[in-house]
Amino acid sequence: MKLLGVLRLVAVTHAIAVGLQPVLAGVYLNGSSTANRIHEPLGNTIALLCITQLLVATIWWRTGGRLTAVLATAGILAAESVQIGMGYSRQLALHVPLGIAIVAATVALTLWMFGRTPRSTEVVA
Repeated sequence: MKLLGVLRLVAVTHAIAVGLQPVLAGVYLNGSSTANRIHEPLGNTIALLCITQLLVATIWWRTGGRLTAVLATAGILAAESVQIGMGYSRQLALHVPLGIAIVAATVALTLWMFGRTPRSTEVVA
């Protein structure tokens, strides 16, 4: 059960960082170049947090947790990788909506981790 606590801590940290990104983007659009200088390295840090979350989720799953956490985190990591590429190439038509989807998915996954988490051997309809 301690591993689930670690996973939840990493997920909350990840979700907070992901939620900060659109705030920084908005501040940048309001005229602050400092916000853009923070937005870029924070995006890379978010990817590292997601890799950490994937590692912890995998270990948790292998010790009796849910595979759902691994699959969802892997999907978010894939989206974040595309997001970073779209940001560097200034493809805002994809960068902005993908960012919204990443925020929603990350928050939903984090909330799911604090709900009922049955063992992977249970049948879930």
